[in-house]
Amino acid sequence: MTRNRFLSPLQLTLRIAAFALSVLMAGPSVVHAQQMSVFNSPHNLSISGPGNIRATTEDQVCIFCHVAHHSSPVQPLWNRATPTSAYSPYRSNSLQATPGQPTGSSKLCLSCHDGTIALGNVLSRTQDIAMAGGVTRMPAGVANLGTNLSDDHPISFPFDQALLQKNHKLMNPTGLPPAVKLDSNHELQCTSCHDAHDNQFGKFLVMDNTASQLCTACHVANTTTVTAHSRCSTCHQSHSSPSGPYLLKGTTVTATCTASTCHGSQATQPRLNIATDIAKFSHHDTNTSVAVKTHIPNESVCTDCHNAHTMGNASATGAPAISPRLGSIDGVNALGTAVTPAVYEYQVCFKCHGNPPANMVTVIPRQIMQTNKRLQFDAGAISFHPVEVAGKSSNVPSLRPGYTTTTVIYCSDCHASESSPAGGGTGARGPHGSSNLRLLAANYSTADGTIESESAYALCYKCHDRNAFASEAPFGAGTPFKPHFKHIYGENTPCSVCHDSHGISQTQGSPSNQRLINFDTSIVRPLPNGKLEWAPTGANQGTCSLICHSTTHDGQTYGAVAGALIKRSVLPPPAVRSGSRKPR
Repeated sequence: MTRNRFLSPLQLTLRIAAFALSVLMAGPSVVHAQQMSVFNSPHNLSISGPGNIRATTEDQVCIFCHVAHHSSPVQPLWNRATPTSAYSPYRSNSLQATPGQPTGSSKLCLSCHDGTIALGNVLSRTQDIAMAGGVTRMPAGVANLGTNLSDDHPISFPFDQALLQKNHKLMNPTGLPPAVKLDSNHELQCTSCHDAHDNQFGKFLVMDNTASQLCTACHVANTTTVTAHSRCSTCHQSHSSPSGPYLLKGTTVTATCTASTCHGSQATQPRLNIATDIAKFSHHDTNTSVAVKTHIPNESVCTDCHNAHTMGNASATGAPAISPRLGSIDGVNALGTAVTPAVYEYQVCFKCHGNPPANMVTVIPRQIMQTNKRLQFDAGAISFHPVEVAGKSSNVPSLRPGYTTTTVIYCSDCHASESSPAGGGTGARGPHGSSNLRLLAANYSTADGTIESESAYALCYKCHDRNAFASEAPFGAGTPFKPHFKHIYGENTPCSVCHDSHGISQTQGSPSNQRLINFDTSIVRPLPNGKLEWAPTGANQGTCSLICHSTTHDGQTYGAVAGALIKRSVLPPPAVRSGSRKPR
């Protein structure tokens, strides 16, 4: 295990002497040797140093850290005072280790990098070595870590089998690459990742990290086919992170994801631009919503729905199967039980919308009030849009080509940006944000008096044929579209007055709630006897008992029975009609 120990004073002295001898004898080849040494790196603080921080006259290179005689008792031949500051160690809600105050080589590194001790303050001199430009301590920047280490990768903790048992996302410490060394106490230190004398890989890293090899030496890497996500440095920075203990490049998860060239306004493709969507009028709140809060308290974040480390580029295989673009993410199933990973898209939605807070209210006041989408979409519900399973009705003649009564749809077929494929565009998929109310992919007017148009009910017309409602009986007498035609065209009544687009739960509904019937009580009122219902009486037949638009329907029938509700002739096409519902 000698590779896990510091060099002894003798070993260090011999190495310094050997290097000096090689410089003298190498002649022209010395340039290559210097590229692998401290001499040609920013750690050369002498007057010959290549960096911006260097001495005014001092020509010795090693003296800033080491001295051959009269050094401190600290190995290896240490020439600097030991910091006495109290540090704020790294803390995180996902951390299983317990870093304390810095120890070992980390404390030596901090004698410069915490900014409390002058760079020229060495034990072998009675006066500080003068530095160019009046620099005394480490200038502000990523190299000056300060005494608050809570925004830096944790150090000075045992990386051993006990930790591995607590955190299975770590590699076995017995299999670390030779370049990654623990100290004699098996603690991970600054020197596990950095070699102060060799800058050949940049940032004094002990090995190449262009493909995150250094990161994955300790951390178990998940599988992702998203190239940018396969590089840790795309999203993370190990020191002085703006996000604090989350070690992200942005101040929050959202800020990191929506960086300009990743998922921001300058993304390389429109389908990657998420920032524009979450800035729209209706959007998933990434800061203060009723969040799952799997990462940062009080912040709903991208990682509530996406696992960036396991995301894929492939398209979904078909509803309700989860899209690879969400990655291996947890969810809540139809029974309300947590599942890891989610296998259906709706299970991810149910993390928030399957168990909403008690104070949540519906946008439209309904005869039956229900905010739990898990209960509304349940396969045992009275009626539902086919999100979990195919719908109950075998007779839906209004469906457009490509849709049948066995079709299952995604939540994101309706809830998405208007610029997404679900809205007919080429922008980012998914329910990030929309210019339409209620985060809808297309407009869905719910105001009474709405004049029918293709845009008024564009969301409904994605799946349902608009022409099916444009006359009294486009599919022959006795079809269900006579009352639809009368109300949508004749009375300018929106679809939402009668239909609840999500569903009616089994515990609340009755046969009168078939076909998504759940009246908007701001428009539809009960009869004086309290009756408020639509009652099916057969195929495409039923009765209404309610008051709507100040008109009383007391057992009013419709369909292929006597006393049908429709008694007027076909109205002119909607394109030539104008005005709102006629006054009564």
